[in-house]
Amino acid sequence: MTDSLRTPVRVAQEWAGRSLPALIEAGEAGESLPDWIRDHQEDVDTLARTAGAVLFRGFEVSGAEDFRAVMDALSGQVLAYGERSSPRSRVSDGVYTSTEYPADQPILLHNEQSYTSKWPMRIVFFCERAALRGGRTPLADSRRILARLSPATLERFERLGVRYVRNYLPGISLSWQEAFQTDVRAEVDAYCAAADITAEWVDEDHLRTRQVRPAVRRHPVTGERTWFNHALFFHITSLPDEVSAGLREALDEQDLPYNTYYGDGSPIEDATLAELRAAFEAETTGFDWRPGDVLAVENMLVAHAREPFEGPRRILTAMADPISAADSPEVAL
Repeated sequence: MTDSLRTPVRVAQEWAGRSLPALIEAGEAGESLPDWIRDHQEDVDTLARTAGAVLFRGFEVSGAEDFRAVMDALSGQVLAYGERSSPRSRVSDGVYTSTEYPADQPILLHNEQSYTSKWPMRIVFFCERAALRGGRTPLADSRRILARLSPATLERFERLGVRYVRNYLPGISLSWQEAFQTDVRAEVDAYCAAADITAEWVDEDHLRTRQVRPAVRRHPVTGERTWFNHALFFHITSLPDEVSAGLREALDEQDLPYNTYYGDGSPIEDATLAELRAAFEAETTGFDWRPGDVLAVENMLVAHAREPFEGPRRILTAMADPISAADSPEVAL
């Protein structure tokens, strides 16, 4: 990397037997991460797109305010969290807690908001407090996942896309008020119309939405094709067996909180779901968090997850650099 040999910062594309994420590590206490990023912006962006994610370690980052300063150095467009699919709490402007699911449950690999018509190019995590056990943020290269899929599976997904069906059910899933951050139904209708989402009001508290999105997109900078969707993550079989069975016993299929299909509405075969799970598993890697770590993930290139954990854990997150199919027609379905 240019200039890196003349600084106390180590840049490594491979470290501890891994190349995902790449590592940028401060060699001296008190090194300012925002300052270092601003001085090496082009190198950081190049490394992130090559490796798919970069771990910044050993810099002086101690809380949400410091983390926001890092985000401002990384991007001029830090985003609010919209069209939500998971519970988070806002910590400060553009900074949120990581997904607030029970500690004993894993969160499967996914690319942030790949089900939307507008998504962040980068999602960044900050470790304020590491768990006593577990709690890693596994990563998987979506380019390599794509390469593992059979030609037949890839052809069908590329031809049909993925259909997402969501039901916002009080007490079972996120309410529509939380997901869309409004109490006004007309605002939800307007958002859905603009985002190419079919909205159906089953009753006053029950909203059902349907949307079809590509399964494969092309990164607008690198030109690489990447497996970028929530086809597996939102499929009902990705929930724990007892939860999935309970929901299917209690609800009609059309009322399930989340489910996915091929874009024409036909079911995704069990064998295909197994193939997707095997591809994700084969590409999964992880590292142990340390307090002060910042992980920048290129969202279109790398999927992220969360392991179960024990003890207190506080990981903050922020998203940046919005892009949409309308802005980049070359990645549209």
